[in-house]
Amino acid sequence: MTRRPHHPGGFGPGNGFGWESPGERTARRVRRAAGRRHPGHPRSPHHGYRPGVAVPSPWIALPLIVLLIGLLGSAAAATAFMAVSFSPLFLLAVIAITAHRSGRRRVIAPPPAPVAAPPPPPAWNAARERFDRLREEYTAYECDAMAVLRLPALADVSVPSTGRFVEAFAEAQALDTDTRPADRAHAQAFVAAVDRAVRAWEAARDAAERIRHSTLTQPERTAVERAIKLLTTARDSDNDAERHAAYALARSELAKLEKAGVVHLPRQATIALENDGRGHLSA
Repeated sequence: MTRRPHHPGGFGPGNGFGWESPGERTARRVRRAAGRRHPGHPRSPHHGYRPGVAVPSPWIALPLIVLLIGLLGSAAAATAFMAVSFSPLFLLAVIAITAHRSGRRRVIAPPPAPVAAPPPPPAWNAARERFDRLREEYTAYECDAMAVLRLPALADVSVPSTGRFVEAFAEAQALDTDTRPADRAHAQAFVAAVDRAVRAWEAARDAAERIRHSTLTQPERTAVERAIKLLTTARDSDNDAERHAAYALARSELAKLEKAGVVHLPRQATIALENDGRGHLSA
């Protein structure tokens, strides 16, 4: 039996007899084993201590505490930023700026002024001069019966080189203008056409020089040479009667040659020959 201090009144530890029953002793042991404290008993500093479990030193936890403070500081900064970003005043300011921008009047730039077409290349001037020279040379040939007799192939479009020249010359003539064209493409086309015409003319003249009277028979060649001699006499003679007779015979010979298809006398050459004959007769 265990003795306890005397407590007045009742049975048990405080029954006044100073002893506790076996049931009370068992209950006390169970409470102690369960770690329960008696009501009104102060908490022990070692309450809840379990044998075999080491308690870490507070110095070891110091770096963890510093790291936690740093993380809490970063989190506090992020929290403060989110609080400012999603605050009512901030949202109202963003809405007001957006509404002001969307309601702002858009200024539409006027359409650019039409750009004036660039002037034709300077090659147009040179091409125009080349074409003028070519036209004068070709016109002089067509108006000269003697030149036609000397180079008959140059007046015959059935000759391939002459036919190509006539086509190129007509193309350049169609594109020719008195003043520089405003259309750049037109000017470039004219320059190209003139170049083709000049080259075709040179090729046709070279071919006519080679051909000359090689395609004629001996009587036809003799008739052509006789007509050339008569025209030379008509132009160089100082005697009016001789000139008159020479022109008459020359026209007769040319008519025969043209009728036989030996010579293709251009209309301009026939008109010039008649005018020259009338002028000499009137003088």
